[in-house]
Amino acid sequence: MTAAPLPRLALAALLLTGSAVPAGAETLQEALAAAYRDNPTLTAARAGLRATDESVNIQRANERPALSLTGSYGENALTRPFTAFSADRSLSASVTASVPIYQGGRVRAGIEGAKRRVEAGQFDLRGIELEVFAAVVGAYMDVIRAESVVSLSSNNVQVLEVNLRATRDRFEVGDLTRTDVAQSEARLSLARADLKNSEAQLIAARERYIELVGHEPVDLQPPPPLPGLPSTPDDAVDIALANNPDLAAARKAREASAYDVRAAEGQKLPTLSAFSTGNYNGDLGSTPAGNQPDTRSVVVGARLTLPLYQGGGPASRVRQSKAYEQQAMERETAVERNIVSQTRSLYSSWQASRQVIESTRVAVSSNALSLQGVRAENSVGTRTILDILNAEQESFSAQVQLVTAQRNAYVAGFSLLAAMGRVSATNLGIAPDDLYDPQDNYRRVRNDWSDWNEGAAPAPQASRTVDSPTQNATVSDPVTNIGAP
Repeated sequence: MTAAPLPRLALAALLLTGSAVPAGAETLQEALAAAYRDNPTLTAARAGLRATDESVNIQRANERPALSLTGSYGENALTRPFTAFSADRSLSASVTASVPIYQGGRVRAGIEGAKRRVEAGQFDLRGIELEVFAAVVGAYMDVIRAESVVSLSSNNVQVLEVNLRATRDRFEVGDLTRTDVAQSEARLSLARADLKNSEAQLIAARERYIELVGHEPVDLQPPPPLPGLPSTPDDAVDIALANNPDLAAARKAREASAYDVRAAEGQKLPTLSAFSTGNYNGDLGSTPAGNQPDTRSVVVGARLTLPLYQGGGPASRVRQSKAYEQQAMERETAVERNIVSQTRSLYSSWQASRQVIESTRVAVSSNALSLQGVRAENSVGTRTILDILNAEQESFSAQVQLVTAQRNAYVAGFSLLAAMGRVSATNLGIAPDDLYDPQDNYRRVRNDWSDWNEGAAPAPQASRTVDSPTQNATVSDPVTNIGAP
């Protein structure tokens, strides 16, 4: 069963809706748009596709007419024995035009194969876009999660510092023992260590964000819900097999390899071309005995080449092409297997994270009540300081687990949509002026007959981040409830 296709602007609408965004804040849609414009992996893939586009025109050049001019000029520096009819200089020129008529089907097969590789390249580009989008979503959620964990860790340190002061005060009046103080000191030291680790993870997450998006994260907003997620793993697999660009690219690569076999087989067939050659020879009036008449000639004809024996090369190239075709078939199967496995795994991870969220929310609420009760019981002497410390640790761990599960659920859900082919630059709400259409360059170059249109000089498009500020672990207003798809 295949679920209904996701509406074209459904994801964009959800990315753009919600509460008003504070000035200077950044949304997930804005981060994805920035990466789409400026990520070097994407700009490099686009350049690679433009190079692949040229393969069609290169193949078409083999079926187009060719025109060449050959000229020579010579001076006779020494003539022995000298005669009155020896020219002092000579000039010759030849113009040849040839038109291929039949080449054994090699050119046509080469053109069709090149077209399939261009189509495969376009699907590959879309696949790279999906990979970059998924990486950006992961980096975005990592920053939000890390900020939340730093905030929780900092609060945990502050709570334990208060506990330690209270424990020391009670120890001074003889209400508690030295053991209670030592336990409080140990927990505070561990909490400070956890805080340092979480701060390092936050810095790493922010630097990773800069690497992918091109600028530092500023006040990232909670992400919107994800639409169009499947109800069963089988639905997810069916949609992925129909829409995943990696599988489509593998299929086009296999079709291209089949045309390579036809091109190799054409090397055993005859070729026919028409040609015309114009010749000129003259002495430029340099013959002592008088001007010799210049000679001019024009030859028009056809040239037929029938291969009889080529040392076994054609058959070897056919066998090689067939082996490459089989390789492409196996790669298509491997990609299909990977998509099935990846889609099922992502669905499982998404569902598991959602269940973890539900359970952890209960745990967070229960731990808050438990901590309140343990503190009350300690005040009347029925609970120890260690009981309080354990309750605080359980409450802290549950909150960290909750934001981690929320992050995992969102990333798994988005990655699942990407594997299903339900994510694109258009339905992410990226401005039309920023959209890259791979067909534009292909249409521009596929029928270019010019030998002199070499295109513009290459220049970097993606910005460098070497001048971006070094990130720190400062957290002003963290998102403590990430949400889940």
